[in-house]
Amino acid sequence: MQPIPSWRRPLRWIALALSAAAFSQGVAAQTAICYNCPPEWADWAAQIRAIKEKTGVAVPLDNKNSGQSLAQLVAEKASPVADVVYYGVTFGIQAKKDGVTAAYKPAHWNDIPDGLKDPQGNWFAIHSGTLGFMVNVDALRGKPVPQSWADLLKPEYKGLVGYLDPASAFVGYVGAVAVNQAMGGTLDNFGPAFKYFKDLQKNQPIVPKQTAYARVLSGEIPILLDYDFNAYRARYKDHANVAFVIPKEGSVVVPYVMSLVNKAPHEAEGRKVLDYVLSDAGQALWANAYLRPVRAGVVPKEVQARFLPATEYARAKAVDFGKMADVQKAFSEQYLKEVR
Repeated sequence: MQPIPSWRRPLRWIALALSAAAFSQGVAAQTAICYNCPPEWADWAAQIRAIKEKTGVAVPLDNKNSGQSLAQLVAEKASPVADVVYYGVTFGIQAKKDGVTAAYKPAHWNDIPDGLKDPQGNWFAIHSGTLGFMVNVDALRGKPVPQSWADLLKPEYKGLVGYLDPASAFVGYVGAVAVNQAMGGTLDNFGPAFKYFKDLQKNQPIVPKQTAYARVLSGEIPILLDYDFNAYRARYKDHANVAFVIPKEGSVVVPYVMSLVNKAPHEAEGRKVLDYVLSDAGQALWANAYLRPVRAGVVPKEVQARFLPATEYARAKAVDFGKMADVQKAFSEQYLKEVR
């Protein structure tokens, strides 16, 4: 039998440990297991602290990516461990098809635009981000900050470029969709993306599976295909010399969504988590972490002023998320054959 990967260790043990600790203190434990709530990503650490403070529900941190989360939900379908899950929109669409989500319309449901939620509530957007280059300027050691997809292929960036695994992590898949669209491809033809990634192999890219925020700040990965919100957080909250670039050929903007897990063991607590992340306070936390909250009108002006100009964001387009979900499996299989 092969050893169980770290991301598949039973989180039920964590929940039981928390419950036992609370019981020993004579307190009714309230715990909700969330798959893919990493503290370094989108400032989930602050969101989880607020959830505990405002609702009493403890949410253990979890470092899986979207693909790993969905795979574990499917593996645990008969006896779920998680209560809620956070993932890229295509994984939410697939999760509904796999029967691992439950219909739930959280508070402020009507504020979520159509097209950013499943009509029955099996998944719904909580925020969105724009893909580009997160660049540790100091780690470039005098090299120019790349401004285009074409720049990343230049020999001067050998060993300096990273992207999350497109066959597993949603942000990796988004990067593939973005470069494919920029190079003239479509969701029916990923040929340009495969050619690009093959060409990029000559520059020996770094391809982690989980969020690599800390590795960018340390300079280990000077250039990472990532979202604007992580780059702005690095620059304005962690005071790192980090730039965000929307490549000149274009990019994409995508939502991240959440779901209640079908037959969740702590359903009531899971619902409280979902209600909170869409509340005024929860959405304000996302905005202060430089995400685009799904509910309109909650981004403070001082935060908005730190984003790139609207003229830069005009190069980032939305895509057909349903179609993007439909072709994801075929893309992943072909990527593994042709690139990895």
